[in-house]
Amino acid sequence: MAADLHLPRQLPGAYKTLTAECHCKSVHFSVTVPTSALPLPVHLCHCSICRFTHGALCCFHAPLPKGIEPEFIPPSSLGSSVTGYIHSPQAASERFFCSTCGCHIGDRDLKPDPETGKPEWRVATSIFTTHDEDTFQIRSHWMSNAATEPNLSTWLPSINSRPIHVHNPRPDDPNFPLAARRPAKPDVPDDVLLAECNCGGVRFTIPRPSPSEVADPFVSRFLRPSPTPSTTTGVEESNPLCRLTGPPTVKRVACVCVCRDCRLTTGTHAVAWTFVPLRALDPPDIPADFQGFGTLKSYRSSEKVRRGFCGVCGATVFYTSDDDERAAPSEEKRVVDVAVGILRDPDGPEGGKVAVEGWLTWRTGRLAGVDTGREFDAAFAEALGERLREWGVKRHGESVSFNIPQEQ
Repeated sequence: MAADLHLPRQLPGAYKTLTAECHCKSVHFSVTVPTSALPLPVHLCHCSICRFTHGALCCFHAPLPKGIEPEFIPPSSLGSSVTGYIHSPQAASERFFCSTCGCHIGDRDLKPDPETGKPEWRVATSIFTTHDEDTFQIRSHWMSNAATEPNLSTWLPSINSRPIHVHNPRPDDPNFPLAARRPAKPDVPDDVLLAECNCGGVRFTIPRPSPSEVADPFVSRFLRPSPTPSTTTGVEESNPLCRLTGPPTVKRVACVCVCRDCRLTTGTHAVAWTFVPLRALDPPDIPADFQGFGTLKSYRSSEKVRRGFCGVCGATVFYTSDDDERAAPSEEKRVVDVAVGILRDPDGPEGGKVAVEGWLTWRTGRLAGVDTGREFDAAFAEALGERLREWGVKRHGESVSFNIPQEQ
C-alpha cells in the first residue's frame, strides 16, 4: 500500500507538465513531475468527510511527489481563486475549491514535510486535461467499508481487468481521517431523508413521494418502483407506476453522471443525482436560483443550467435546468437534482448506505453523460457502466434502464 500512495522526491531526468482547470477557469494550474513518477497513483476516498464536502460519491486524489506543488497560472492564484476549508480542529489538511464554480481542486497538508520544508499536496485528478493510464492510474479505494455499501467501490472493483485495491484502515491507523464519524442516526423524523453538507451550512429534508406526486403526469417522470425480478405486462412497462400496490414502494429515481460539466464543477469523475420537487423540500422556501439559502452559492454552468454549492465547504448540492423537457407547468412542480453525496441514510453509521436504497431506485442500465465521460477517461467510464449493470442484475434480477428528462 505504501508503494502505491507515497511517491519519492523529485528524481533526475525527464519531466512532464500536467495542466488542470476548473469549469469556470478561475482555477488554472500546472504541476511538473518527473516522468519516473508516472503514472501518478489515484486513490478514491469514500469517507464521510470527502462525500459531504464534495457532494459526490467519493473524491479522486493523487499525491504529488514530495516538494512539488501546483503552480498557478495568472490570473489564477491560490489566494484569490479558491476557498479553503478545514473540516475540524483535528484535521491534518486544508481542502480547496473554486470560489466561483465550487470545483474541488485538492488538499494541502497543514504542516510542512520535514524533508522538503513544503506541505504535501493531493490533487483532484478529475480536473486535469488528460487522464490516460500513462499519466494517472486509479489504484485504490479508501474508507469504503461494508457499512456504507453499495458505494462506488462496489460498482468499480477493477479497470481494464486490473483489480482496484481496497484499503479500510483501522481508527488507530495514521491514515484514518480524523473526525470522520457522524451520529449513527440523523436527528430527523424517520419519514424524511436528511440532506446536509459537511459544514452544516446547507441542510434540508426530503419526504417520500406523496400520492399527489405519483398521480402527477410531470412529477411522476422522476419516480419509479423498486426494481424486481418479476415479469410485467406491456401495459405495466408503459406505465411502471401502475405496479404500485399495497404499501408505498415507489421511490425517487437516481443515476450516476460522468459528464464533463459535473466533473469540472465537483472535481470528481462521477456524481450521483436524485430528483425532487423543490417545494417538497423542507424548508419549502429554498429559492429557485439557490441564492440566499444557508451558505449556498449559485453558478451557471451553461445558459440554461444553474448549480448550487456550499460556499463554506464546497459541497455540490443542487442542479436545475430551464430546458423545455424539464420545464415544469408551474413553480410548484419545479424539479431539482439533489446530489446523493450529501444524503444521510438513517440505516447505519458514517451517513449510512451511500446508495440510500431504501429511498432511491437506481438506474443501473446506463450512465448519464457517458459520451463526454468516455472522452475524458474511457477506461473508467466503460468499467463503471459495465459493473453498474452487473450489480443491477445481481441485486434485483435485472439491469434497470429508463429515461430521466434532460439529463446532464
